[in-house]
Amino acid sequence: MHEPQTRRRLAWEIAIVLLLSLGASALWSVLQFADVSTREAPIGEQQVALNPSRSDRAWLDLAYQLTGILLDLVPVALVIWLLWRARRPHLSALGIDGARPWRDTASGTALVLIIGIPGLALYIAGRAMGLTVNVVPSPLDAHWFTVPLLLLSALRAGLTEEVIVIGYLFERLRRIGWSPWAIIVSAALLRGVYHLYQGVPAMLGNIAMGLLFGWLYQRTGRLVPLIVAHTLIDVAVFVGYPWAYASFPVLFGG
Repeated sequence: MHEPQTRRRLAWEIAIVLLLSLGASALWSVLQFADVSTREAPIGEQQVALNPSRSDRAWLDLAYQLTGILLDLVPVALVIWLLWRARRPHLSALGIDGARPWRDTASGTALVLIIGIPGLALYIAGRAMGLTVNVVPSPLDAHWFTVPLLLLSALRAGLTEEVIVIGYLFERLRRIGWSPWAIIVSAALLRGVYHLYQGVPAMLGNIAMGLLFGWLYQRTGRLVPLIVAHTLIDVAVFVGYPWAYASFPVLFGG
């Protein structure tokens, strides 16, 4: 296959993968932001539910939630299929080789402090300035399966965002000739846009996170620390934030 045809084919592949996953999330996020920003009530007085219940019947809510998690992971499976290599390590194109799991886990854990604390401060500042919607979490004691599902949702987010936005996009955009910083900035902007529904500060914070993650990946070529960091941050948001929201409602705008 000639090189121009290869680039065109990869460009179409990228578009399809993104529109099946986080590109679609970005489009919905823009529409949600247009909705909340054009209402009479200021953005700071509006709410968005975090991991809301899907049904008032427990068994059906569990089925809905598990189905949603599994379907969200299908694009990750597609990316793994597309970048799978016959020789070991099979996922080296995604920056995953299993060579140093403990070191990767430790690096990801350290990243949580670098990203998590400024992220929380940015959210509180955005709420104080009325630029961020009030993110209302579901109560942790809603069902016996609530916390396990939240942990699965955090893992889903870590896998989906980092495998697609970092591992997949970096590999494919390199192949069609993009420069490292063009890839880093583009991936960070995508990350920011699909968080825009929470408000401009959330978008800017996620762009900053994307720039850091992209720069680290460009330097190290290792994806697992980013997956670990993202998953742990979302565990704190999905599980720790509901506790803090219930305990300190005035601080979080409850």
